[in-house]
Amino acid sequence: MNYKVTVLGLGAMGLPMATRLATELTVHGFDIAEPRLRLAEEAGVRTFASARKAAEGADALLLAVRNGEQLDDVLFGENGVASALLPGAVVILGSTVGTDAIPATVARLAAFGVSLVDAPLSGGPKRAGEGDLLIVVGAEPQALEAARPVLELLASTLTVVGDKPGDGQALKTVNQLLCGIHIAAAAEAMALADALGLDQAKTLAALEAGAAGSFMLSNRGPRILEAYTENGAEVLSRLDIFVKDMGIVGKATRAAGLAAPVAAAAEQLYLLGQAQGLAAADDSAVIKVLAPTKRTA
Repeated sequence: MNYKVTVLGLGAMGLPMATRLATELTVHGFDIAEPRLRLAEEAGVRTFASARKAAEGADALLLAVRNGEQLDDVLFGENGVASALLPGAVVILGSTVGTDAIPATVARLAAFGVSLVDAPLSGGPKRAGEGDLLIVVGAEPQALEAARPVLELLASTLTVVGDKPGDGQALKTVNQLLCGIHIAAAAEAMALADALGLDQAKTLAALEAGAAGSFMLSNRGPRILEAYTENGAEVLSRLDIFVKDMGIVGKATRAAGLAAPVAAAAEQLYLLGQAQGLAAADDSAVIKVLAPTKRTA
């Protein structure tokens, strides 16, 4: 298929997504880390020395950024890539940045003849590489069609929630409320199991089989059990990502005049984890905020 997509950022999510896309599309990539560039090349991705070079001539640009400020810098900063894109291209925003950053981004991209497809995704690195992500989309119909070759390769569940950018961010905010709460609850349950002298692995297996089971319990549970090992769990989702995401949730609930006490409590756990030096640890390390040490061998 003569369709070119540029993936900026070849980290834990970017690389498996680029690898998946390279099975059917022409994929260009850029990352500031040389080892990630080498891995991408081995996966069939053509890499470049700068983000602007990677973006030139692309039909679509897939972005995974931390927040609205980074989104603005990548697109419109000193070395921003927006001006390197051809009119008619689409920027696919796969990150959770909240709704506030979207209107200005749409307006500034329009000056280059480029559309924004608001498509925050969920599922983790393994599912990204398998094309098994949940992607929720807010985009104008024409922009959505232009982005479909990318979205349909990455998603097993593609939900179009509205016809304007920002709609995807709104639904992803609701998603992150639940995810943040579920991870915190899973950590709390595993901490209680340890405090009661139970075998955590057996407890986890039993919980997964019953009514208390959830995706987050099954996904984060094994990593929670690794939190007390020397190096902790492999970092697949940094704890400070949920500091950011639960902050977005809190801002949204306050703007809507909606009480969200459970989400607020979960946010405090992530903030405490960040204050205790766990920001760069896997988010499963939030159990160490509740129980700094493991009680049972």
